[in-house]
Amino acid sequence: MQNTQRVSQFYDLKGSSYVKVVLLCGGKGTRLGELTGRRLPKPLVEINGRPILWHIMKSYARQGYNDFVICAGHLSEMIKQYFLHSKLYGGDMRVNTGTGEVEYLGGDDDNWTVTIADTGAETQTAGRIARVAGYLEPEGPFFLTYGDGLSDIDLGQLLAFHHSHGKLATISGIAPPGRFGELDLDGARVAELKEKPESTDRYINGGFMVLDRQFVRRYCEVPDADNIMLERAPLERAAVDGELMMFAHHGFWQCMDTARDWELLEKLASAPQVPWQ
Repeated sequence: MQNTQRVSQFYDLKGSSYVKVVLLCGGKGTRLGELTGRRLPKPLVEINGRPILWHIMKSYARQGYNDFVICAGHLSEMIKQYFLHSKLYGGDMRVNTGTGEVEYLGGDDDNWTVTIADTGAETQTAGRIARVAGYLEPEGPFFLTYGDGLSDIDLGQLLAFHHSHGKLATISGIAPPGRFGELDLDGARVAELKEKPESTDRYINGGFMVLDRQFVRRYCEVPDADNIMLERAPLERAAVDGELMMFAHHGFWQCMDTARDWELLEKLASAPQVPWQ
């Protein structure tokens, strides 16, 4: 445990200059129905006045990771517009109507690097990762997260665990109700990944992952990658190859799959202590 803490502290000090964060934001969010109206990408659905994507990125930035690669797809132009005009949100501004000069006054102190890649409206998750490979470091790890889930997971500990076992992939294990796929474990090693069984009392993939660049080359940069889901062949093959490990997280975690999930997150966001902060 002492060694793990030292490794965690080392990587926290390195922060975003050392590890990039890839966010999967290309889905259509059809189960959110009226919240998206088919004209709003799921990651831009607001919680307490801010897109869930912003809340996710803020969680990473608070822990020192602020270099992001967004895999956009459905309505990608809206995500680009959001970040292009990000200074308009959460602060005041002064405009000189004669010169056109704009001055932003206060507001967020976010200092993020955000690469937005249009990875295709119909591309599956493995293909999206393969398409942004050129924006990643040629070697070493990166964080990977879906654009629709919030957690208070300790990212430094997650990264330290990934380095401690030396495998190509680490996923976070959560134990919520059983409408998700389950992980069959051999100690901390994932022996098998089962997609959405009828019932489970085991861990599921919570979506906060660390992958090595070599994982992308081996399992994602393959023929027909655009039609391959990360959660299918790549992670399943990595599990069979002994290259997939699980970091158990017992704190807060909540996805936003349905309008009911959104209602819960909206309620939690107005609480005195926001659980994902």
